[in-house]
Amino acid sequence: MTVVAPRLTLERKLLTECELIISLDEVGRGALAGPVAVGATVMDAAGARRRVPEGLRDSKLVTEKRRPDVAARAAAWVQASGVGWASAAEIDDIGIMRALGLAASRAVQSVVDQGADLANAVVLLDGNHDYVSVVHPVPLRVRSVIKADRDCASVSAASVIAKVARDTHMVELHEGHSAYQWNRNKGYASVEHRDAIRALGLSSHHRSSWAISDAPTLF
Repeated sequence: MTVVAPRLTLERKLLTECELIISLDEVGRGALAGPVAVGATVMDAAGARRRVPEGLRDSKLVTEKRRPDVAARAAAWVQASGVGWASAAEIDDIGIMRALGLAASRAVQSVVDQGADLANAVVLLDGNHDYVSVVHPVPLRVRSVIKADRDCASVSAASVIAKVARDTHMVELHEGHSAYQWNRNKGYASVEHRDAIRALGLSSHHRSSWAISDAPTLF
């Protein structure tokens, strides 16, 4: 199957109506352990005229070996980037959708701290549900687009930046919890991960409010 590279068609259209686009995408939503992360990238009209980095795709379409290089080139391509996080404990406390909003709000704040002006920005969000506006303390102009991570290059950039950041974090957590093999499964429901949970129980990094023992195997 031919994979079509993401383009900047929507971004260029939106940038006739605003000065900045802040693009968001999440990773880790379906994991059993670890945080959820939301990547953010900033693009202006000048940036939207630059060529999309070679190999940039939705993070799910980039091999693990190639992702760090693609993420680094994506971060250099956009005007600013950042990652917002919500921990497993926060997911347990407020639920996954509100935790996604919290992580997204933190991602937005990370690029605001780098100089992005929300007053002149549109937030481009992958998916069909605006989970960030209900959490962020400042009103946002949000455009939710299904498959934006596949079709919109600025969202693909946010996706791969967040994926590399979260994978790196899960590998770091693996050092103290090697039985769960997070260096391989990144907290998702692999066979070895679920077997370790049955044998050892849950760690402090698991989403304990979830029906983890019955989670479907994703690998």
